[in-house]
Amino acid sequence: MDSLITAAARALAGGDPLTALNFVALRSDAPALALRGIAMAQLGELARAKILLRKAAVHFGKNEPVARARCVVAEAEVALASRNLTAVPDSLEAARTVLERHGDRVNAAHARHIQVRRLLLMGRLDEAERILGEIDPGRLPAAWRAVHELAAAGIAMRRVRAKVAHAALARAGTAAEQTGIAALVAEVASAVQSLNSPVARQLVRGEERFLTLGEVELLLASKALIIDACRYVVRDQSTAVVLARRPVLFALACALGEAWPGDVPRETLISRAFRGKRADDSYRARLRVEIGRLRSALRPLAGVHATRSGFVLAPRATRTVVMLAQPVEERYPELLALLADGETWSTSALALALANSQRTVQRALESLAAAGRVEAIGRGRARKWVSPPLPGFTTTLLLPAPLPTD
Repeated sequence: MDSLITAAARALAGGDPLTALNFVALRSDAPALALRGIAMAQLGELARAKILLRKAAVHFGKNEPVARARCVVAEAEVALASRNLTAVPDSLEAARTVLERHGDRVNAAHARHIQVRRLLLMGRLDEAERILGEIDPGRLPAAWRAVHELAAAGIAMRRVRAKVAHAALARAGTAAEQTGIAALVAEVASAVQSLNSPVARQLVRGEERFLTLGEVELLLASKALIIDACRYVVRDQSTAVVLARRPVLFALACALGEAWPGDVPRETLISRAFRGKRADDSYRARLRVEIGRLRSALRPLAGVHATRSGFVLAPRATRTVVMLAQPVEERYPELLALLADGETWSTSALALALANSQRTVQRALESLAAAGRVEAIGRGRARKWVSPPLPGFTTTLLLPAPLPTD
């Protein structure tokens, strides 16, 4: 490489894309195109970055496999930043293999980190954790160590392991400070703030308080029966009953949990579960059927007993029932949690991340747009969606539960 290419590469490594562009902005050879693409990506011009990186890969050709593989990795990172979760997963793995075969372990590890971040957005935590465990962060430069620890913290937060997340972020902060890259330091600081922010509301006997992730971790380890409205689960220390795909049963469980230790009138349950205005005979018959299904689902954890006016929840191995609710009441919280990262998302990427159909996600987006919670950018197939984050709250617990069916 000539001196200008070397200087531009060093500027990019230090997080200074403008200086890098000053060195290569007027050049069209393959190394310059690649560096210009990376610089444009760092400046947020993702569409232009994608074009430049593809041109660079073509110019390098088959005779320079390592340089071409690096372009593929950079393009995959641009796709991830633009939340195109379906882009180049196969070519990214092939590029990683080429880099490892030619001894470029740092960029091969970067390719794995991109895979981990993609899987993390899609809620595939086991696979993300397995790939991350194959990377030795001790052999990486400081910037990549920070990225590695940020990914580890993200997995820990999604698994509600606050202590592990705190330790990972502490290591990420140390590595980021060593790089001197302001954007990386700010990303770690944002993750720390998210970890220390309220993630849920605890409701017990009508009393409410906000909980951090660490407090939620302690609650999940307690003997309480928890009705988790963040993940649509009813659980205790050892057993979890997932009701994400059974919204009627979960609505009934929430109503019973909120009223515990008291009972809930049948009219209230009908209103909550079926949105019925009048408790006529058909609704009462349907309620009996759904209560029977709820009894069956919750049998390892609690009973549902009939009273003179309605039904009451009777936990089996504990004396306390705790409602774990979202920090801010929102419709479609999982969708808003994904959009709250500030990036623009396509409908297909949202559907992939939530394991739902595009039509279901589209209806949810249209409903949120009508309420002013999200907005669309572009038209037709180029349309993407964005939403500002919830002020003062983290969205960790809102992911990756699927959208309840209508």
